[in-house]
Amino acid sequence: MGKRAAGILMPISSLPSDYGIGCFSKSAYEFVDWLKEAGQTYWQILPLGPTSYGDSPYQSFSTFAGNPYFIDLDTLVEEGVLDKKDCEKVNWGKKPEEVDYEKIYKGRRDDKGDIQLYVRRDELGDDAYVAFKKLDVGDIIGVKGEVFRTKTGELSARAEEITLLAKSLRPLPEKFHGLTDTEMRYRQRYVDLIANPEVKETFVKRSQILKEIRAYLDEKGFLEVDTPILTPFEIGASARPFYTHHNSLNMDMVLRIETELYLKRLIVGGMDRVYEVGRIFRNEGMDPKHNPEFTSIELYQAFTDFHGMMDLVEELYKRLAQKICGSLVIPYQGKQIDMGHWERLTMIEAVKKYSGVDFNDWKTDEDAIAAAKEHHVELPEVPTKGAILAEFFDAFVEDKLIQPTFIYDYPVEISPLAKRKPDDPAFTERFEYFIDCTEYGNAFSELNDPIDQKGRFERQVAERKAIEPDCKAQVDYDYVNALEYGLPPTGGLGFGVDRLVMLLTDSASIRDVLLFPTMKPIEQ
Repeated sequence: MGKRAAGILMPISSLPSDYGIGCFSKSAYEFVDWLKEAGQTYWQILPLGPTSYGDSPYQSFSTFAGNPYFIDLDTLVEEGVLDKKDCEKVNWGKKPEEVDYEKIYKGRRDDKGDIQLYVRRDELGDDAYVAFKKLDVGDIIGVKGEVFRTKTGELSARAEEITLLAKSLRPLPEKFHGLTDTEMRYRQRYVDLIANPEVKETFVKRSQILKEIRAYLDEKGFLEVDTPILTPFEIGASARPFYTHHNSLNMDMVLRIETELYLKRLIVGGMDRVYEVGRIFRNEGMDPKHNPEFTSIELYQAFTDFHGMMDLVEELYKRLAQKICGSLVIPYQGKQIDMGHWERLTMIEAVKKYSGVDFNDWKTDEDAIAAAKEHHVELPEVPTKGAILAEFFDAFVEDKLIQPTFIYDYPVEISPLAKRKPDDPAFTERFEYFIDCTEYGNAFSELNDPIDQKGRFERQVAERKAIEPDCKAQVDYDYVNALEYGLPPTGGLGFGVDRLVMLLTDSASIRDVLLFPTMKPIEQ
């Protein structure tokens, strides 16, 4: 018997100019009316009966990868386009899963492949041929027939039976080569995926990136876990949360802004290496690098420190570049990023290198304030030496960090969860890493002193409430309680998956790597 396959009806050339994405296709409705006259509905056309492989009418169908081209080639044999000598026969006696797909598709087994359909009235039958001629672009059909190649090498299928599996009532975009309205692409991703094959490739790579990250961490002995998305209160961090209400408990709850505190509770409990691929929610601004909900990976390892996390980041990113991009030097928005070389600078060194200002010359907070005013650097809400150093970094350094760079030894004022440096308690064992002027991740030696942690939390909440009197932030005393049972020396790391996918797929906007980015609804 012939091989069955399913695919989307697509044209060889551009669609008619009157096809638009915002309206129904007149021809589609005319076809539906024609079907009704024949006693059929558009989603149940000529259903296949039970097959020898089971009772499902679709069980013997496989899907042609990509968007196949189906065209009427009624006279190609007579015109000499088809060459029967090149026709590739398949052992139709095998079940679909046993068929030699490599032979059928000749290397087009992935979802980039195209296939054209060869249809003859005398082989298909008059009624079926008439029905076929009424099909529209975008219709999903099943085909039974013989696979071969034309003289020009086009993979083709000689149709013996055609079954309409789903009717497309809306026309596809005007040009086959793509839906170009960026706003509409994000709002109607389902159309974007059909019209722009490279978009699907981005999300295939996203899946591969996540798979490779998991494989790497699993090989290192990390255990993937899940922690709560709904949390009982807002913590003192600067990120603004989304609120919701739990009806049964009659209490407000907060969508998480991080996974850190729950994961470190697990380290206390003896799970020495854990990670979570988690959805995070922050009620803040939107731009090409920020979406209100995004995916992060946080991981924690007992008995290491922030230097161990640096080594892990460098090793992981090199592996991803090689696996996903095939090279340690990758293109990103017109630049060549060398993932094989990572510079390491303290924040003090970086600020001195790019601004000429030496933190060690500041003896008091007033000295730092004077330097900020002299260099037109914005003062933070609480203008201490450490906080002002961070403002200098933002003003003079970040936009210079094109190649992969670790910046470490952060001021304690902006690092409430990081362990202090033993030789300089004004700084912490913390780093962030930057690529193409963008921060990609944050890590530190975790603070495991419950007394110090409690004091930092209380100061953080007090500072928030002093600036925002209506703020609902609270100290997470249960986390402090967990620390009192003993947190071993631990290294922790968090990074955004979306930015990493942007980097490895050369995507300019975070919306390009989210299947359904947050969009303001269009008023109807």
